[in-house]
Amino acid sequence: MAQGKIRVGIGGWDFDPWRGTFYPDGLAKTKQLAFAAARLTAIEVNSTFYSRQKPETFAKWAKAVPDGFRFTVKASRYCVTRKKLVEAGEGVGNFLDQGIVELGDKLGAILWQFAGTRRFDADEIAAFLKLLPAAHKGQKLRHALEPRHDSFADPAFAELARAAGVAVVYAAAADYPCIDAATADFRYARLQVADEAEPLGYAAKALDGWAKQARGWAKGGCDAYVFFIAGAKVRNPAAAMALIERLG
Repeated sequence: MAQGKIRVGIGGWDFDPWRGTFYPDGLAKTKQLAFAAARLTAIEVNSTFYSRQKPETFAKWAKAVPDGFRFTVKASRYCVTRKKLVEAGEGVGNFLDQGIVELGDKLGAILWQFAGTRRFDADEIAAFLKLLPAAHKGQKLRHALEPRHDSFADPAFAELARAAGVAVVYAAAADYPCIDAATADFRYARLQVADEAEPLGYAAKALDGWAKQARGWAKGGCDAYVFFIAGAKVRNPAAAMALIERLG
């Protein structure tokens, strides 16, 4: 049976505690992305959640990474934090129009992350999913939703996502539900329970388990993105590289 592509990475690439622990001392900040991309296979961009980027910025990012590398991009907070999600259509359009297509085939997926206070409402989520286009300016788009309220652990939510072809984030976290549901042609995992006391963030047995899990997700040609997004952020690059090594 064909295996999908598993890509493993971290959130962002500019974090001061990574200097000397991941990045060599003295490495210019302008070279951090290229350094990270040579050792990882994906990065989740968080800055797009907070502010608009320029088309040339996306183009510069794409140029800095090797073929086969993928960025996932966190969607603007102005789309996902509004009181009525059905009114997010203009915001979704503005987010896509900022130049995201400049990433080309290095765009992996878009992450739509809900606040922990947002409860599951079937009609509201159905309306929001209809706002997420399958393509933009000729660029195919993949979408992933990360809810953070226990009410989303409802089979009805997974069914809505499956009907829309949108992935549900597998969130290994202490404070909100982990929903393990195959709803799209790819899987998206955010691992957030690292231990700073562990040099690799996770014990060897735990990393072996994540490798097995990722291979399971990739069966049948399903791509998988696995990001280490832990509060023990200083360990995330080491954890990602350890998982990549286990995946071969």
